Amino acid sequence: MRKARSLCIALVAATLAVATGIPAFASSHREAPLTAADPQIDSTDLYAFVSPDVQDTVTLISNWIPFENPAGGPNFYPWAPGVHYDINVDNDGDAKPDLTYRWIFTSHYRNPATFLMNTGPVNKLTDATLNFYQTYSLTLINGKTGKARTLIANATAAPSYVGQASMPDYESLRDQAIATYGGKSKSFVGQADDPFFLDLRVFDLLYGTNLKEAGNDTLDGYNVSVIALQVPKAELAAGGDAAKNPIIGVWTTAERQSVRVEGGKGTQKYNGKFVQVSRLGQPLVNEVVAPVGAKDLFSSSQPSGDGQFLKAVTEPEVPKLIEAIYKIKAPATPRNDLVEVFLTGVKGLNQPAHVTPSEELRLNMSIPATAAANRLGVIGGDKAGFPNGRRLADDVIDIALRVMEGELLGTKTGLGTASTPTTSPSRARSRTSLFRTPARPCKPRSRAWRRSRRASRREWPSGSGSARCSSGR
Repeated sequence: MRKARSLCIALVAATLAVATGIPAFASSHREAPLTAADPQIDSTDLYAFVSPDVQDTVTLISNWIPFENPAGGPNFYPWAPGVHYDINVDNDGDAKPDLTYRWIFTSHYRNPATFLMNTGPVNKLTDATLNFYQTYSLTLINGKTGKARTLIANATAAPSYVGQASMPDYESLRDQAIATYGGKSKSFVGQADDPFFLDLRVFDLLYGTNLKEAGNDTLDGYNVSVIALQVPKAELAAGGDAAKNPIIGVWTTAERQSVRVEGGKGTQKYNGKFVQVSRLGQPLVNEVVAPVGAKDLFSSSQPSGDGQFLKAVTEPEVPKLIEAIYKIKAPATPRNDLVEVFLTGVKGLNQPAHVTPSEELRLNMSIPATAAANRLGVIGGDKAGFPNGRRLADDVIDIALRVMEGELLGTKTGLGTASTPTTSPSRARSRTSLFRTPARPCKPRSRAWRRSRRASRREWPSGSGSARCSSGR
């Protein structure tokens, strides 16, 4: 069992997406050279699921800015002003965005004569003590007509969490940052504990060449910046008919203006046309999806061009590597089952009728949220989970490994079994809907906490609530 767990954590992170040659799994923490140098446009994870609290709606969550240290002052983690932060929806399977939700941010200082983000306790987003804050507009763009419609104007984002003294009730600030439009639709922008589990020491020669370094959550204690949207299914479906057209594909992108001008007096301006600089669809480890020479190219690519990678999907390398190292026989090729998972959606589950092969996070909105979610999603008998969309607590590492090893072909590998999860059960309970049970961002760590952490080597603190950050972080 221990060997199975080590394999699950180590090999998937190191080699899973490399085998496909496409962004089949793309949890993206510093995944490409240009995004690593520009963290404000680095999307870390994308989620899409039927909202368990309002089941005639869908929740879309796009996380950004990896490895946010809670003590990262005095500037903390603002959104990049002027950048197009987009969530794209393909509702007819043609690999083109039919709807684009676009957030654009503006920065404000109430008192530029101080270095502080806040000059006293902050209880409301409108408090004068919140020196630095950001507002945003949310626009919906129709991909077929090009027409744009403003949904929300001048909403205030929840700030980075400075600490208990500065923000004694951060959850109240988060609640104040939920903006509504059109009756049931909601937008939230703010900070949260990073929900993704991964041991990134894979890059030290596969966990020290003998797995002695495996089994720790590298993202433990780090935050991410969150863009979240909850909208009626009818708003997302083709023709507004979610019963007739329930399947959508989702991906998130960022666009910057192409020219940056550095002024001689500490000024910086952007101009020129907007270009795509980041892209993320399905989950898991975009860091090793493509060779370094192609990573930035993928960040600027469109789903409609993904069919060129078909052979890399049908002849994957990962099962061969697992067979060579762990003597687990690789499934026979060509792997048409992986084509469904990675490029078209699974037939009878979330494949559109006339699909163009493309890497998107596909969701069948007609499948209701489950009261007791299975962390293994579809392969665990829970059709409301990954790869039918993705929920916050879906254990995508275990799922990905088992699918690559032939789960959809009927192969039972014994890897990633229910007794050896790569996620925390307490986290799974707490992360059901951002709008119902948000996970607080992590607090700055004390020296005492660091000492106890080194001593215990625990993956998660005990208790429920806000998962990893519920123990006074």
